[in-house]
Amino acid sequence: MSNTALPSPDLKQPYLLTPGPLTTSARVKQAMLRDWGSWDGDFRAMTAEMRRRLVALLGEGHEGYDCVPLQGSGTYVVEAMLSSFVPKDGKVLVLCNGAYGKRAAETLNYLGRHSTVIDMGDYRPPRGSQVSAALAADPSITHVLAIHCETSSGILNPLQEIADATAAAGRKLLIDSMSAFGALPVEPARTPFQALVSSANKCIEGVPGFGFVLAEKSALAGAEGNSHSLSLDVHAQWAAMERTGQWRFTPPTHVVAAFLEALRAHEAEGGVAGRGARYVKNRDVLVAGMRRLGFETLLQDDWLSPIITTFFCPADPNFRFATFYELMKERGFILYPGKLTQSESFRIGHIGQVDATVMQAVVDNSAEVLKQMGVQSAAPSVADLQEKQAEPT
Repeated sequence: MSNTALPSPDLKQPYLLTPGPLTTSARVKQAMLRDWGSWDGDFRAMTAEMRRRLVALLGEGHEGYDCVPLQGSGTYVVEAMLSSFVPKDGKVLVLCNGAYGKRAAETLNYLGRHSTVIDMGDYRPPRGSQVSAALAADPSITHVLAIHCETSSGILNPLQEIADATAAAGRKLLIDSMSAFGALPVEPARTPFQALVSSANKCIEGVPGFGFVLAEKSALAGAEGNSHSLSLDVHAQWAAMERTGQWRFTPPTHVVAAFLEALRAHEAEGGVAGRGARYVKNRDVLVAGMRRLGFETLLQDDWLSPIITTFFCPADPNFRFATFYELMKERGFILYPGKLTQSESFRIGHIGQVDATVMQAVVDNSAEVLKQMGVQSAAPSVADLQEKQAEPT
């Protein structure tokens, strides 16, 4: 390992510079060393505390909302939200500018729900004016689905203007805030929504194993009978938890214990504002340093999220991402491959238990690896630059 590399402070593990799973603290890991009875009163109290804390993170206007955790990955809870809150005769306007918008549209197709898509390509943002026009043109649309942070490109979508347009048209907003909740505010008093989903292993900095729905209590009560699935029925899970305090089926007990520890650390850091500020600083140090090396970000500055940043691959013939990845891994940094259809790219996440010092180490090690690979320039191709310069501001 290079002298520049900084091993993760916990067990000398590499840093996971991805949008989740991510690098967790020693205390989060240690919280999983105890076994819990899933029906025991102590675990029921843990579930109740977790639900309360998550609702409170919504801030102003949270009183009308409740939290429903659900076993499985983020995709499970997105499907649960879509099937539980969109009635069988409903229709969803899907705002798509990457892989996760496309996955939502595919999910609705599996569910037999009507949908229409505004597809902005790999990395253009959907705008409120487009939402307004689509809703005015199609009165049958009942819901709008927005991806808060589309991690296939790293774009931070303009959620507020989307929410404003949806509310003005009298429709309901569903938010996939998988990779943003906990670091970026979503306050119902300012950004009205019917339901929002996220996951344990994102900005709260827990480990994978469950997702959660934050939804209007009235919507939860009215969702009975909508779901196609026994295990993904948000209403049934909510009703059981309200009645018994228990999960309907075997919960990921160790993951919940770790997540509670992560929530306490989140609060100690200053909540959503404190966590988001650290991530913004991480991004700024990383982006400035990589640009000094000649790398180019996929997105213009206005759309860069504090979650993950996409960089064009260098056009230099000596650059191969697979080689770059392995050499960076040897130095203690696990990066993320690109997920675009048009350009060669890679991604570096700046969430999890990392700080600006780690981000600077990523930059320093990237410089050393480029020299090791014989890469003379980290600049992208002319075609990639032209594509970026054609993007709207």
